[in-house]
Amino acid sequence: MSLKSIFLFILLLSARLSFSQTSYPKITGYFGIMHPIVTINKDETAVNFRDYYAVGFPTGINIWKNEKIGFSFEVVPNIKDDQGTSKVTNLLFHPGILVALGHGYTFAGRAAFESSGRYGFTPVLNKTLIKSSNCSYFAAIPLPVRFGNDHPASFTVGFQFGIAF
Repeated sequence: MSLKSIFLFILLLSARLSFSQTSYPKITGYFGIMHPIVTINKDETAVNFRDYYAVGFPTGINIWKNEKIGFSFEVVPNIKDDQGTSKVTNLLFHPGILVALGHGYTFAGRAAFESSGRYGFTPVLNKTLIKSSNCSYFAAIPLPVRFGNDHPASFTVGFQFGIAF
């Protein structure tokens, strides 16, 4: 069984568990699409959709300890198309702490470990837009800060949307 199959199985199991749970800890899963909008470092400012096209696919599991605090583990494969050539450029491991802020807002403070050799942190502000009995649709603003691998420190502003179940 491949790592991809195992992760999919855990994700589907967590979705099934989240429908039947009414107490804590509560397990939920999610999938999204993340577009970095602009990345700034001391040498340049790169704009997605203008200079290249990059997209990430955050997939994760949240374990809520109670209605206010939780832990999240996210994996994000990133794809970049630059001058007609596309490839997976990076795999991001993104564990973090969740804090429910009320009114559908959640703050995620994530550590970041990239297969490209970069590391850092990502504060994320998340807002549930539509909530039904089966799933929720959300939008988020991730603000990645990255260091390492002989590149200057960088700051990115992104936009993410997705579905949680």
